[in-house]
Amino acid sequence: EDVGLEPPSATRERLKDRFPKNATRRMTQLGMLMGAALEPLQPACDDTLVYASGYAETRALEAYLDSFPTPSPTLFQTSIHPSAIQQSLITRQRPLSQFIPLTGGAYLPAQALLTACLAESPRVILCGGEERGTWLLDHRRASERTFVFALTLSASEPAHALGRIRLDFAADSSGENPRESTTTPLRLPDFFDLLHARLNFDGQVLPGRRLQLDWCT
Repeated sequence: EDVGLEPPSATRERLKDRFPKNATRRMTQLGMLMGAALEPLQPACDDTLVYASGYAETRALEAYLDSFPTPSPTLFQTSIHPSAIQQSLITRQRPLSQFIPLTGGAYLPAQALLTACLAESPRVILCGGEERGTWLLDHRRASERTFVFALTLSASEPAHALGRIRLDFAADSSGENPRESTTTPLRLPDFFDLLHARLNFDGQVLPGRRLQLDWCT
């Protein structure tokens, strides 16, 4: 979901009926959006969930810093990186066998995909997102847009699969060490745009790693 400049209050009003009564009162915008995206996937206790976010709970962090010199324990708890996932799973009392939150920069989507591909569970949920900051954005320490995504990955090829993701070794055209070849970073907003528009992709996203994303027609 790409919510653009929708304020947190509007998101809360739009999604409040998808959560238990009064649950959204302390939820962040990212937490509500992430919970709504995960809901149809029904995370199960034997799933692995990989969560990717470069800035995570930006609004909660801003509010926590603004609360000094009497810092808010609630805002501190909400501002931690995995909070968006924890808010929805704890509210719905859904345990997971493995939860791997990841942060990073230019290579974050590729690192998250690699982590998902190495998971041993039959089904992996790969999700991620960002929320637009306010004053942290002026310091280039926040996302410029709010978006979330969630998808399931399986090593098998079910009939209802939407596409195929392949992360393989890559070598440059000169045949030299693949770790020394040119890599074009695929940042999290770019990866989201590929998913949102269902665009095919073929390119090197990590030193020595090539990503192929093909959607079913």
